[in-house]
Amino acid sequence: MDHYKRFWDLKARKLRHFIANNVSSIQIIVTYYVIMTVISLILFYLPLFREPDSYGQVTFMDMLFMAISTVSVTGLSTFDINSVFNDRGVILLEVLFQIGGLGIMMISTFFFIVSKRRISLKQRQLIMTDMNQPRLSGIVRLIRITFSMLLVAQLIFGAFFSIYFMVQGHYQSWRDAIFYGFYQAISAVTNSGFDVTGDSITPFAHDYFFLICIMFLIFLGGIGFPVLMDFHEWLHYKLKRKKGQARLPFRFSLFTKIAVLAFVVLFVGGTVIIWLLEKNHLFSDLSGFGAWVNSAFYSMTTRNAGLQIHHLTDFQVTTLIIFAILMFIGCSPSSVGGGIRTTTMAIIGLYMFAFLKSEENINIFGRRIPEIDIRKSVVVFMLSMSMCFFAIIFLTATEEEPLIAIIVEVCSAFGTTGLSLGITADLSGVGQAVIAALMFIGRIGMLYTLLLFVPKETRDLGYEYPSEQIIIG
Repeated sequence: MDHYKRFWDLKARKLRHFIANNVSSIQIIVTYYVIMTVISLILFYLPLFREPDSYGQVTFMDMLFMAISTVSVTGLSTFDINSVFNDRGVILLEVLFQIGGLGIMMISTFFFIVSKRRISLKQRQLIMTDMNQPRLSGIVRLIRITFSMLLVAQLIFGAFFSIYFMVQGHYQSWRDAIFYGFYQAISAVTNSGFDVTGDSITPFAHDYFFLICIMFLIFLGGIGFPVLMDFHEWLHYKLKRKKGQARLPFRFSLFTKIAVLAFVVLFVGGTVIIWLLEKNHLFSDLSGFGAWVNSAFYSMTTRNAGLQIHHLTDFQVTTLIIFAILMFIGCSPSSVGGGIRTTTMAIIGLYMFAFLKSEENINIFGRRIPEIDIRKSVVVFMLSMSMCFFAIIFLTATEEEPLIAIIVEVCSAFGTTGLSLGITADLSGVGQAVIAALMFIGRIGMLYTLLLFVPKETRDLGYEYPSEQIIIG
């Protein structure tokens, strides 16, 4: 017995040594998400979570697509969820939303913290990679605070929605009110966007108070975990200052400032553009306030949540193009969302502005953006554009669907949004595979997708070639 134990201990040490020296943190994280997708697929087949007559309705490809969409919290599906999954299946989806939206490492680390287990340096490196953080310091505290904030928000708004639904008469029983109240809160915070009722939240199209609450929850999930951390620290500073205990002034990080600025510009800009396009069209029968709330809702939900209060076919083609752009951009980095991320778009815009002013550096909020961040932003933007462009070209060749529907589907998948013109189930197997790949890439990020194929150790040549200018433009 001791011989076999020593044998397997030796094998385990060799495996750990191989992984430590040859496998990068990014490759490990991506492997975790692949494993989570497989586990989700297996769970979806269990009778415990399925309607009895649902087994002949869906194929293996449908369930695999659903597993990828769930782990990437996209919201696209090739079948009616409420006809395939029972109530226990919906609860399972809510659990998977937490894992996919908040991140595998955040969830596992939080349980490590609760159980008071030691978090190793390797685990901290994986957390840093999964949450797209630049440094190790404070990473565990970031998880503890942000996870607690998001969990409390889900519990508070879940309970509030349950009471609100019952009082307003949206549901006839407390069971349904509680069940769907918590689902809407979890779905909004994790930006999952899955429709488990068949109507998304279209019954609440004129309930502006509810829509504003949903927008706030979408904002919490999409603004970025470091921003939530900074906000928590700011409140803590204000309390200490009120008691006369604050010694040093508080300063928001540059990431928080740029993320909030980009979020506000995209939200306000998207709201105004959608309002201008639809005020005399789809929103013509709404009041002035109602038209603005609907415009604001779509400006917010298109950048990752995927919830809808109208059928997308009711919008003009121009509006759908704006939706596609917003979905392509997505949410902030280190959040529950996908896309190229808001800070990438912000740096691209600042870079163009600095170039037009003949400035060599990008300076904002009293800080200079490092050259490496500018290069990353350009690479992510260009490769993401190229990937989505070629995906659209490929799908127009393989699918018999309108071009605008394909554009929306591709941007929705890459931005992990979940909005669709209803063509997901009609795509061929190849088409669904392309959309599934876009969803997975959108979840882990274009930059990590590139680094996934880069060896752990790269060799520095130690010298530079002479430069020579070429003609541009």
